[in-house]
Order: sequence, then C-alpha cells, then structure tokens
Amino acid sequence: MSAPNSLFVRAAKAQPTERTPIWLMRQAGRYMAEYRAVRKQYSLIEICKKPEVAAQVTIEAAEILKVDAAIIFADLLLPLEVMGLPFHFSAGEGPKIEKPIRTPEDITRLRTDRAADLGYVSEAIKLVVKHFGDKLPVIGFCGAPFTLASYMIEGGGSRNYIHAKKMMYSQPAAWNELMQKLVAVTAEYSAEQVRAGADTIQIFDSWVGCLSVEDYRRYALPHVTDLVKRLQQIGQKKTGVPIIYFGTDSSTLLPAMQETGAEVIGLDWRIPLDTGWQTLGNKGAVQGNLDPVLLFADWKELKSRAEDILRQAAGRPGHIFNLGHGILPETPVENVKSLCAFTRDHSAEFKTFVKSER
Repeated sequence: MSAPNSLFVRAAKAQPTERTPIWLMRQAGRYMAEYRAVRKQYSLIEICKKPEVAAQVTIEAAEILKVDAAIIFADLLLPLEVMGLPFHFSAGEGPKIEKPIRTPEDITRLRTDRAADLGYVSEAIKLVVKHFGDKLPVIGFCGAPFTLASYMIEGGGSRNYIHAKKMMYSQPAAWNELMQKLVAVTAEYSAEQVRAGADTIQIFDSWVGCLSVEDYRRYALPHVTDLVKRLQQIGQKKTGVPIIYFGTDSSTLLPAMQETGAEVIGLDWRIPLDTGWQTLGNKGAVQGNLDPVLLFADWKELKSRAEDILRQAAGRPGHIFNLGHGILPETPVENVKSLCAFTRDHSAEFKTFVKSER
C-alpha cells in the first residue's frame, strides 16, 4: 500500500476522519483540457497500454483537482481482450465487442490464462505510487462479473439486456461457467494492482441495476462475493486493502450488495445518502452520491446539493464524497474544482455525529 493511513483509506475502513475525503469517478476525462491534449496523440486504449501515459493522466487529474485519491486510468473492458474477445470503440457509441458470445461453445473457448498480459495497468500503478509516495492513495479497479458478462453477450451497451438475461435464464450452466471465468481473470488482474501498490480496489457493476433482487441474488451475488473474498485475501497480506463495490440503479439491491462483504458500498444519486446508509444498517462505509449532471448547475445550486449530502452523512465515520457515477465529457472544469475545494475546506463543519448514536 502506498498510503495506508490516508484520509481516504481510513474512511474506507469506516474509521473517524478529520474531514470527508473526496475523489470522483472519471476524474481524468474529456472535460479536462490536459486529458484532451493527450487524446490528440493517443487513443483511449493506447493510453491504457502505455504505463507512462496512463500514469501521467492519472497524476495530472488528481493534482489539478486536489482530490484525496488517484484512480488509475484504465478501461473496464481490458480483461475481455486477454480472454479472446477483441473490442473497439466506435465514435460516439462506446465500446463494441467484435464477436459477442451467445453459445456455451463461445464460453468454453474463452481463456483464463492470460491475465498477466494486463500487466501494463499494474506498471502504471507503480509509477503513480512512486510519484505520490505516502502523500496520496491510489485506487485500482475492475469490472464486476455481471457487467462484464453483459458487455460480452450484448456486444456493447444495452437497454434491456435481452441476450444476457436470456442466457442467464435458459442456460444457467453456461452462465455460471462464464461468471467463474470472469472472476478468475478479474481477481488475478486486480490482485496484481494491489501488489503494485493500490490502496483499494473499486469493483464497478455499472449494469447491475437491470436485475431484480431475486435475479441479482441468484445470478450475480455469488460471483461478485467470490471476487471480493479473493481480493480481501490478497489485501490481508498488504495490511488490509478495502474493497469498494459500486453499482448504478442499485437502490433495491443495496442490502444484497452488502452481503458481498465489501467494506465500502457506492451509492448512486437516485437514493438519498442517509436513506442508502440506513438501508445498509448504518454499517460499513458508503461512497457518493452527487448527481454528475449537477456539475452543470450554477455554483449556488451545486454547493447547496453538496451541503445536503454532507449534512446527511453528518460526519459519521465512513463517508467518502463522490458522484453517483462518472464525470460527463462536457462538464465545466471549474465546477469540479470548486466542488473538491468546498468538500476539502468545509466538510468538517458538517460533523454532528457523536459516538452515542452508534
């Protein structure tokens, strides 16, 4: 670990902190001129595969915003390539899987022995850790099995996830094999990020909100729990690396998501922060949960909404300020900087929590 005693890591372990730490999903992105300049030279995938460039982008964003953690620049779908499923990015359309998997035979062909080929991500983490030392923690990440499986089967984003759910319902053995293969690859990939110095791993379950509670428990929960447990075993050897588990549209799933054992549950903006935390029994840490589109509002409105979230958290140990999803490309950068500065400078003023409330 690079910064095991940092504000961010302590909050992730639900330990008391003097103020609320903040970092933002997609804090290195197209809204920032420095990142756009890099993108003129390299494609997104080229940045991911060049450790020096990925590290540069990661470091620049963290330093410009003065956030409390740097998340490594990578893409959720990188593991698909080493499993034998090439993808590319279409302009304005997001990722496209060249040959989506639709049959048990397609799943059988997927490889699980090439996770080491993703070593460029852990190399980038090493460079970021070297740069920041113990001054700033580094977040590694991976996609959750359900979300990656959905991409692989649908061939890209989806509105109804018909192909993925059809396999889930009608070919449960094939579904289980796919999920187990994804856990094997993402666990090894993420463990290498921890060994490289990542202070935490965030598991992104971007599409899990399409599931009912019953389907989540049956088809997704056992596999993401397996992934969390594997990473925690690695983490124990590295003085305890907390796991953040984040899903969108997941308000109905929160109690089940907590059963994974992840130390931090990410909340999206569709549920009030205090309600979400209460749904989790006020146990563990939570991360969130400002609507990313509020960063387009004027400062008075944005500040008011940030205050609401801090007021709901009330300084209870274990709150990490974040958005309810990633920063959008056209976001005014000054608003992002102002939000980070406000949280740094004023979050301590919202500490009303006392131990007797426990």
